[in-house]
Amino acid sequence: MSDSVIDQGGAVREGEALPLEALLPWLRERLPALEGTPEVRQYSGGASNWTYCLQFANRDLILRRAPAGTKARGAHDMGREYRLQKALKPLFGAVPEVLAHCDNAQVLGTEFYLMERLQGVIPRRHFPRALALTPTRTRQVCESALDTLIQLHQVDTAPLAEFGKGSGYIERQIEGWIQRYQKARTWNVGSGKRVMRYLEANLPTKERQALIHNDYRFDNLVLAPDDPSRVLGVLDWELATLGDPLMDLGNTLAYWVQADDDAVLRSARLQPTHLPGMLSRQEVVQYYGERTGIDCDDFTFYEVYGLFRLAGIMQQIYYRYHHGQTRNPRFKRFWFFVNYLLWRCDRRIRAAR
Repeated sequence: MSDSVIDQGGAVREGEALPLEALLPWLRERLPALEGTPEVRQYSGGASNWTYCLQFANRDLILRRAPAGTKARGAHDMGREYRLQKALKPLFGAVPEVLAHCDNAQVLGTEFYLMERLQGVIPRRHFPRALALTPTRTRQVCESALDTLIQLHQVDTAPLAEFGKGSGYIERQIEGWIQRYQKARTWNVGSGKRVMRYLEANLPTKERQALIHNDYRFDNLVLAPDDPSRVLGVLDWELATLGDPLMDLGNTLAYWVQADDDAVLRSARLQPTHLPGMLSRQEVVQYYGERTGIDCDDFTFYEVYGLFRLAGIMQQIYYRYHHGQTRNPRFKRFWFFVNYLLWRCDRRIRAAR
């Protein structure tokens, strides 16, 4: 069964092919044992950096590169992502081993890095059918994923100081996402002013510090094929930083779609959090609080932040599509979901009053 459930990637999208004639000499200079010409496949899960699998005769490699088009300020820093994973690996074993980094734009036209390929299950919209998970096993998978996030939040941050900006993380995030949303706003999305006012007026007085992933979802996990309750790796570290762990959990919940959610949210589901055995969003918060000892009784601010941040991320991506900087058809209707997320923010704020 193992081979049938291992994530293999897919065909390379039009306009996103790698220039092998420039890449292969660079690769072989650094990894001379590579054999043959690789088969190249592309992973479809990410909407930001582009991720490829290079399947050589004797080894598989993962290549991560920035996308084409105008970049958001501070985004797609492949060098930082490479350095962070290298520094974190001794502290958190679920980080893939990085192998090489290239900042010479003459090779691919942009910065990129290479890392090992972790072969396993990457849960996307559905688990592979061959896993045949029962509700009990599904709950074990869910709890294991949350336990891995908690382990990350408990890593010693002293060796990782260069990846943070000190105290004031929460306020910086709120100010930053308000500014980014306003800058990327197009004519077909709402202003979000009510949500912005709420976030600015309800900043938590207590701030914690941990290494946070900032995109912790099931489709950024690699699970063991023979035991999917065992997390082999955590992927996509481009947004990781030192910050408040409850903000990280709020980000995770923004993607967490339950079986009883409305049709719009269910249609946008990217991970199998709807299955019998999966914890609800409320249960996730309760589980996290019980395991960490952090008071999570009033989680409204963090949940609203996560939804608004996701709206900002989607709007930045849609802005690129709207202005012809990317042609990926997946982004065509992002404006609709931006409006929907703003509505969910408003509804969550009203429910807490």
